[in-house]
Amino acid sequence: MHHITLDGETDFDGWRKAARALALSGVKPPDVIWNVAGNAPELFAPRTPPLEPPDGTFNVSSRFVGLAQIAILHRSPERFALLYRLLWRLRSNHDLLDIATDPDVAELAAMAKAVRRDEHKMHAFVRFREIGREQKSNYVAWFEPEHHIVELAAPFFARRFADMPWSILTPDLCAHWDGHAVSITPGVAKSEAPTQDRLEETWRSYYASIFNPARLKVAAMPRARASGSSGSGGKSMIRSTLPLGGGSTPFTRSSESGPSTGTGMASVAHRLVIR
Repeated sequence: MHHITLDGETDFDGWRKAARALALSGVKPPDVIWNVAGNAPELFAPRTPPLEPPDGTFNVSSRFVGLAQIAILHRSPERFALLYRLLWRLRSNHDLLDIATDPDVAELAAMAKAVRRDEHKMHAFVRFREIGREQKSNYVAWFEPEHHIVELAAPFFARRFADMPWSILTPDLCAHWDGHAVSITPGVAKSEAPTQDRLEETWRSYYASIFNPARLKVAAMPRARASGSSGSGGKSMIRSTLPLGGGSTPFTRSSESGPSTGTGMASVAHRLVIR
């Protein structure tokens, strides 16, 4: 039995190097146990010397490599064994990934889909809180991902919020942006995430002062929408303050004024004004 220990939960390069050596040495998938450094090894597990890189090489499709790079981010402890099992089988069946009903192929696809779904969820639901004041302010968010996606998702936030320093804290890893590069640090407990947000409180007070449900004429809304494009009396305008993803400055859109401008994130609010 071969015991392979990877450097981390997302150590794809380490898995690829070990899988290549195992496959070229003819080690079958049931004869390999995969572990991650820091995790408790099996009690009295025998120590096996590392495999020497054998001579030779083999190729697999770029499709498998792409799927493996995403699936290895899944939180299932069986992902390393699944990937090696597929690699072993692909050497003799190059069209294996085209068999959607194959159990291993279906499981790989499901893992990759779950990771991508979690990545999109992080893009959509991370909400930054402003910490500090004026030019010393920083933006911090707390998120609990289902899978190991922090490093995968961080470049999106670096592009989206390139002009503000931010940190995304999670139990696994933390991502930080200083305006130049993304850095990754160990995860933290939720108790370490800041909870005060002065702009959030300001926005809540503003929203409460302008929004009066009694002033909304629900029955008039369909007529207002129907007549809003006529150009004269009965003209309507809809203003929406929508979250854009990261700051605390309202993003305003008017149906009359054309494309919107501005950046920022805030709680969602809608205000209907009938003229």
